[in-house]
Amino acid sequence: MTAGLKTIISLSFVLAIGFLLVILSCALFKQYLPLLVVATYVLAPLPNFICGRCANPDDFGNESSGNAIVDFGRFLTGFLVLMGIALPAVLAHSEIIRVPAMIMSIVGGLLIYGTIISFGMFFQEEQEF
Repeated sequence: MTAGLKTIISLSFVLAIGFLLVILSCALFKQYLPLLVVATYVLAPLPNFICGRCANPDDFGNESSGNAIVDFGRFLTGFLVLMGIALPAVLAHSEIIRVPAMIMSIVGGLLIYGTIISFGMFFQEEQEF
């Protein structure tokens, strides 16, 4: 699957909408703690990438056996994505931020993370044997 110019423009548009929602959730309510969501979603794909590079499976290895390093990277990625959703919810529950700010922050963060994952899927290099 080749990614063209329309894909890049679409992903950029969705990413801009995500950042806009997170920034508006901070600026409209004058509370800037929801910006931490951006940090968690930007850092979320890194454990998968780093642990995937460290695993380096060879052609003769058993693919069905579990690889602890890759599983650990997936665990950390899942933790960071869940933290990006739970952090605004906890802040709203403790009344540090308002509920509309929580909703805007969660939706914007999910758009940011979805764009990062989609970019990785569309522009992934094909492995040659």
